[in-house]
Amino acid sequence: MSDKQKTIKNEVSVSGVGLHTGEKVTLTFKPAPDNHGYKFQRIDLEGKPIINADVDNVVDTSRGTTLEQNGARVYTTEHALAAVYGLGIDNILIELDGKEIPIMDGSSRYFVEALLKAETVEQTEEKNYYVVTENLAFEDVEKGTEMLMVPQDEFRLTVMVDYNSKILGTQHAHMYHIGEFVKEISDCRTFVFLRELEVLAKHGLIKGGDLDNAIVLVDQILPQEKIDEIADLLGKPKMEIKEAGVLNNLELHFQNEPARHKLLDMVGDLALVGRPIKGHILAARPGHKGNTDFAKLIKKRIKEETKKPPFYDQNQPPVFNIEEIQKMLPHRYPFLLVDKIIELSDNHVVGVKNVTMNEDYFQGHFPGSPVMPGVLQIEAMAQTGGILVLNSVPDPENYLTYFMKIDNVKFKNKVVPGDTLIFKLELLSPIRRGICHMKGTTYVGDKIATEGELMAQIVKVK
Repeated sequence: MSDKQKTIKNEVSVSGVGLHTGEKVTLTFKPAPDNHGYKFQRIDLEGKPIINADVDNVVDTSRGTTLEQNGARVYTTEHALAAVYGLGIDNILIELDGKEIPIMDGSSRYFVEALLKAETVEQTEEKNYYVVTENLAFEDVEKGTEMLMVPQDEFRLTVMVDYNSKILGTQHAHMYHIGEFVKEISDCRTFVFLRELEVLAKHGLIKGGDLDNAIVLVDQILPQEKIDEIADLLGKPKMEIKEAGVLNNLELHFQNEPARHKLLDMVGDLALVGRPIKGHILAARPGHKGNTDFAKLIKKRIKEETKKPPFYDQNQPPVFNIEEIQKMLPHRYPFLLVDKIIELSDNHVVGVKNVTMNEDYFQGHFPGSPVMPGVLQIEAMAQTGGILVLNSVPDPENYLTYFMKIDNVKFKNKVVPGDTLIFKLELLSPIRRGICHMKGTTYVGDKIATEGELMAQIVKVK
């Protein structure tokens, strides 16, 4: 089923103060083109530098997630990114006239409301999901954080928080699919313990903190002079605290709102992976450092997997069998060099060829030491790529595919009788006027046999 990328139809702005800087800032969400991803732009700085929402750009997680790139920083990115990711938006530009995302009420609610007002629209390109196929574990012993990602056919999160607090207790939160984010997660506010406020204030943080943008939990009664000192540090009126509980007498949106907020933070931090995830992540005692460290681990796994050959399950029916391939390609024996197509999307194709000793070319290449000619491996990749471009027209049987250019070809391992070749072709740019520019890789087992860039054009002949 087609699942297209999304952006917003109209630009929309929200204004507020930064939680830690206390500075007023206006944030503007703007539409972005296909494959743009999430990017921040500091329009208050000279040159209006761009900061990619990429986990490799994380520079601080002391009380929020901070990104830095091109000499510019953006502070407290998690709530805005959670809103974007939670609404299934893939491409967006987030402009700021200051360095910190406004805290609003401490949740993603106001960002979600703004984005819904801006309306989401479907784009041309398919979503580029990362589909989890193997478990991935992470542990931070010092912070007591544990995370595990397992295969699942949609994005699912399970969170447990435990701060050894009688007031908070042990809490769990679940999001069974991303469609639950808006109603179940987005309005869950950030929280802090009263005993933490003094340390945060002395470190120059929470300058924009207010009882309206955080849940303050009292799990131990402090001396009145200590409470007065905290109020002075924060520049707030003095208060009297006589019992444990929620300081500001807020009505919690959910009994487990703190755990749900930790889940919200995870959504925002995992958005920094750069791709929507299909998998179930279970997290115990998560925090921004653990979230972003795990996001880096996921990104590393993705990078490693892109180097692996596509998975070939012989029990699954192919997308196109040999008879269907012959209806699209004009090639015939002995020059039809792809046996089946096992994956096909708008921007990639995967084909298979079984190499046998019966191939004609082995008679002379080489007697007693048969090796498949490299030029035929290139031709086989081109035929597989031809399926990709021919699939973009309604009558592929009326077209021929012609080579235009071959670049950066490398032959890394020889191909011999008995090998099964897996061809993976990916678009390097959109198909225009029948011209297709592709990156091609041929695998034998886990090894790369051949790789290169191919450019071809389809021409109507009937």
